[in-house]
Amino acid sequence: MIKRTLTMAALTLACSGAMTMLPTQTAQAAEATVKCDMTFNLSGWSLIYKHAEGSGEVTCSNGQHARVKIAVVGGGLTAGRYRIDNGKGEISNVHSIDDVFGDYAQAGAEAGVVKSSQAQVLTKGTVSLALAGTGEGVNLGISAGKFTISRR
Repeated sequence: MIKRTLTMAALTLACSGAMTMLPTQTAQAAEATVKCDMTFNLSGWSLIYKHAEGSGEVTCSNGQHARVKIAVVGGGLTAGRYRIDNGKGEISNVHSIDDVFGDYAQAGAEAGVVKSSQAQVLTKGTVSLALAGTGEGVNLGISAGKFTISRR
């Protein structure tokens, strides 16, 4: 039990350290009042290097919407192949849909065989992106990288 606790603490510390090395944007002074939701599909693979691509749609509470392209790149001690179908994301602290686009810092530990689910919170300056999804595949390891959302 102690060995497992120490392992989890080491993984958490490694992921936290990796997130401090990734770029962020400067904070905006005004209060953000717009909330955006994203639906997406994503598939990828990892073997030390991590790569995934996908697409989706972002809809904001102010009526703005856009089709988006998603790219995930990074590295770490990972191996596997996976697919997420009908994933959901909640994006907060934005002023308009333009704040959604860009690179989000990503770090995490993954483990799954056949059917798996995943939840993550990513940041880009003051903007937060909470992701949740289920899918299929095999993946194991810890990684850090960037999650990029761009217009399609």
